[in-house]
Amino acid sequence: MAGASVASGATVAVARMRPPLQRSLRTVACAENQSSSTSVMDSGDPSSSSSSSSKLKITVPIDDTSKGESSSFSARGSSVARRFYIRGDKLWDIAGSSLALAFRLGTGLAVQGYKVSLIPEAEIPNNRYSFIQVAGRKLIESSNLGPRPERPIEIYEFEGGETFLATSSSLLNRCPFCRKVREIVSVLDLDVLYYPCPKGGPNFRPKAIQLGGKKQFPYMVDPNTGVSMYESDDIIKYLVDKYGDGKVPLMLSLGFFTTLTAGLAMIGRAGKGSTYKKSRLPEKPLELWAYEPSPYCKIVREVLVELELPHLYHSTARGSPKRDQLVQRTGIFQAPYLEDPNTGIKMFESAEIIDYLRNTYALA
Repeated sequence: MAGASVASGATVAVARMRPPLQRSLRTVACAENQSSSTSVMDSGDPSSSSSSSSKLKITVPIDDTSKGESSSFSARGSSVARRFYIRGDKLWDIAGSSLALAFRLGTGLAVQGYKVSLIPEAEIPNNRYSFIQVAGRKLIESSNLGPRPERPIEIYEFEGGETFLATSSSLLNRCPFCRKVREIVSVLDLDVLYYPCPKGGPNFRPKAIQLGGKKQFPYMVDPNTGVSMYESDDIIKYLVDKYGDGKVPLMLSLGFFTTLTAGLAMIGRAGKGSTYKKSRLPEKPLELWAYEPSPYCKIVREVLVELELPHLYHSTARGSPKRDQLVQRTGIFQAPYLEDPNTGIKMFESAEIIDYLRNTYALA
């Protein structure tokens, strides 16, 4: 994975941030997104992971930023992760994003072949992700995934949509179809290079139209096979056949009902993630560890799309082996987790990620 070390890049990048990041950020590993143990930071080892030599250090401003002071702390050991923490200004955003869980019955929450097992703690490596520990045993999640693509799938799409229930043309041409494809990405545990195409975006929307010849989204390109295509149902079937078990999940195979509920799932976000906000394009794609049903991941993705920031999306639904990989990489599992190879920043917490993206890439 690309990305400079935080020690060399993060201090400079974060120190330049404007409000609202100029506030105390005592919690780097926000437990909004499932830490891997109930006693997350007491031992400095939230997931019974590797030694403290692999600490993830981040430098952020503290309250008294007017004096130019900053506080350096570690994502492991010296700060406390709070499960399902919601910063006050994001309460309604999270509530609106959470509606999708009900409308879509959690589609994309777990990967293909998901199962759980209670394994004696002594048999589990220290750097293995575990959701809960009971009577000396750990709950271990696993999956049965299909072939893995060598290169990330490329998808041109956007979040949200415009007035989903207002007109039939909005229903047929806007938000539900991109969401359906993102859900199968989570189920199949695929890595995807997303090129956001918000309305008015000057970069990737025109490029997608040039590549495919239509003003239609989502548009998928598989660099592993040379296949490119429109139509969400066709994309889903292709991905399931190529990288899954050939079976389309029930909630993605119900025709109009699938489309209807996928659209209703976004109604609480009022078109967030659909319209371009002036920004500067990064030299390299950002990297995001996330999964579609998570409301915390959702609000970060919306900002990435609005700012037209290309990003390599590492799916981390329940049962994904990338949960273990993130524990090994950072010492804990929580999503969303962002790495920006352009600045060296590495950070958890959806609210702080959003602040960082806006302060770093948005233009006045």
